[in-house]
Amino acid sequence: MGVLRVILTILFCIDCIALTVFVLMQEGKSQGLGSIAGAAESYWGKNKGRSMEGGLVKLTTILGVLFFVFSLVLNMMN
Repeated sequence: MGVLRVILTILFCIDCIALTVFVLMQEGKSQGLGSIAGAAESYWGKNKGRSMEGGLVKLTTILGVLFFVFSLVLNMMN
């Protein structure tokens, strides 16, 4: 049980660091004056799920769920 806890703790720390990095890599929701003028409705605004930004959002969601699961499992092991 001790080895499993060490492995989960290491994976939890890697997940925490990756989650922090991917959140910081994302663009802000407010684009300044460009969003007021309608620049958000451009090609990149409509296809956000296929762009790099959409991939970052999906990866952040997955890492957030893993963070939650690792937190619960490690808490139950105490």
